Amino acid sequence: MTAPPADFEYDLVTIGAGSGGVRASRISAQHYGAKVACVELPFGFVSSDFVGGAGGTCVIRGCVPKKLLVYGSSFSEEFRDAAGFGWAIDGMPSHDLKSLIEKKGKEVQRLNGVYNKLLKNAGVELIEGRGKLLNANTVEVELANGGKRTLRTKHILMATGGKPVKAPIPGSEHAITSDDALVLDEIPKNSIVIVGAGYISVEFSSIYRGFGADVHLMYRKPLPLTGFDEECRGQVAEDLKGRGMHLYPNTSPTRIEKNEDGTFTVHYKSGDTESSIKTGLVMFGTGRKPNTHGIGLEGVGVKLDAREGIQVDEYSRTNIPNIYAIGDVTNRLALTPVAIMEGMAFAATVFGNKPTPPDYRTVPSACFVQPPLAYVGYTEEEAVAKCSGDIDVYVSKFKPMKNTISLRDERTFMKLIVHAQTDQVLGAHMVGPDSAEIMQGIAIALKAGAKKSHFDSTVGIHPTAAEEWVSMRTRARRVQGQGASS
Repeated sequence: MTAPPADFEYDLVTIGAGSGGVRASRISAQHYGAKVACVELPFGFVSSDFVGGAGGTCVIRGCVPKKLLVYGSSFSEEFRDAAGFGWAIDGMPSHDLKSLIEKKGKEVQRLNGVYNKLLKNAGVELIEGRGKLLNANTVEVELANGGKRTLRTKHILMATGGKPVKAPIPGSEHAITSDDALVLDEIPKNSIVIVGAGYISVEFSSIYRGFGADVHLMYRKPLPLTGFDEECRGQVAEDLKGRGMHLYPNTSPTRIEKNEDGTFTVHYKSGDTESSIKTGLVMFGTGRKPNTHGIGLEGVGVKLDAREGIQVDEYSRTNIPNIYAIGDVTNRLALTPVAIMEGMAFAATVFGNKPTPPDYRTVPSACFVQPPLAYVGYTEEEAVAKCSGDIDVYVSKFKPMKNTISLRDERTFMKLIVHAQTDQVLGAHMVGPDSAEIMQGIAIALKAGAKKSHFDSTVGIHPTAAEEWVSMRTRARRVQGQGASS
């Protein structure tokens, strides 16, 4: 690739060094020879709008540290299960949460260093500071070590991610968010109220329950995990209750009061009934919103959508031709691997001369509740709404082999959704141990266009839970699709 014109110092300036921004910057520089700078606040920097560090949400305050806490909290149930297999467990072993948080922090810092090295080895200049658009080709950086720097560039990529939000109720300042929860090194001795029905709320409910907390989960809908398959949502609710969590469906908090003894009172409403609960901690897992404020978008004229995300076309291009955006800041599909896919597609489009729209078909996902939920493709509700013709649904619910001896009263749930006329598998859903690991392989099959006959003719691995995917031969029901596609 030729050097940028004299007026331009860079071919690309990326604002944000999360998973998407790092991948886009690396591929643009390493594979296509672009001169790239990536702007990110240093690791450990915290302000009201940003938390700094290469690696972004996933590595520093999301997927990675959360999964480490999931692992740590899961041992309590494993200890209980072990008794059924002959292990003499003399009481529940104690747990040092502060030690785990310290080790988690060291691992996050190590990964931040890895991301810094990835950028450096790819020839990307990492500029530590806060970037802001001045115009369509200029980024001003407020440097972390003082002063400012102006960058002139042919292209700009916005990859500033998102941040947690709190429900707008009186006293919300007393509640923590998932960012705070990831550094909390002590569990309140009485109880925790978690507000929200999304994967963040549900996952942290499992984490805190695993560490021994008395967890109260409040959400507005009849079931948690809105947007997931309805039957899977029911199974998750059943599992949460089975593990000792208190569920408050159809419930909304109205205000939070701080008590003199340091505890909190959460007032809430369920239908026409108003009540309250005293608790040691309140956490909001009520969603995230794009980081779009204070970075110059309005001044340059970059359009935002109704939820404050950057509007982009199929090639991640904004209404300003040379300004692009990827990842959570666009309000498309807020998943780390999706941001990485978008970053690679951006690099191929802009610097590889190969227009490449990201492919959002059959994107797998998981919620790391305990036991986890994972899926790929359509939910049953989506299949009915979008597809024409008959939809065949196959369901299996069984006690995993491990639970037969541990005596844990918890079942694995699996579901296949098939278009009857074409035999095409439209969706696969699972709630149970290792579901996320298993679903990655199922996602490859659906991406390749697998039909139900392919599942039926595949030999299973015995004894495993995964073999049930190739053993579901009896249709649970047939429903009529209401959509236009076949």
